[in-house]
Amino acid sequence: MKTKKPMIKETVGAQYYAFNTADEDGNFDITKYEETVKTEVVKNVGTTENGDSTPVYSSGIVYYTANQKSDVDLAVEVIAFPPEDLARMRGDKVSDNGLITSGTSSERPFFAYGKVVKKTGGGVRYDWYPKCQLVENTDDIATKEDSFSEQTDTVTIKAYAFNDNGDIRNSVDSEFTSFPEGLTEEKFFTKPITSDAELEALTAPVI
Repeated sequence: MKTKKPMIKETVGAQYYAFNTADEDGNFDITKYEETVKTEVVKNVGTTENGDSTPVYSSGIVYYTANQKSDVDLAVEVIAFPPEDLARMRGDKVSDNGLITSGTSSERPFFAYGKVVKKTGGGVRYDWYPKCQLVENTDDIATKEDSFSEQTDTVTIKAYAFNDNGDIRNSVDSEFTSFPEGLTEEKFFTKPITSDAELEALTAPVI
């Protein structure tokens, strides 16, 4: 018998995002992303995986169960968020004079979203969701009192399948024996990881 003692989650780390550059028809283009942005403002990330499980019956038994993950909801609680980037995610219109117009059913851009999970003992998990859109965000504010009280907002992000296989997330976990040697947080989040080949290129020895 083998006894395992897995690491426990300690804290959420930084968040990363990179806007996707649409193709000529305005569609998501997995090959084109803008420069990655890093912010260390995250208080909490709630992840909800949405999917269907359909049993297939034959001869009076469950012959097969078809499991399909459709999308993932990320509820990200933050103490602040870059306002210009948030406006862009919302599809707001910003004039040359700085007037921000929102409320219309404008097209919201796709972007990649990444987060860090830090574990006890120095373990980490790095996650990239290559195809995301902002679903909603809160904008609450309360009066200032005698003692300082932080005020947070929640940005809700929906992650979709980014390839023909229906994959939604790419991640690495330092507890896996296959964790790439020499991989750092900075390397992993340099740009959105959409394939195993891209990850391999990050850790390939320089000749």
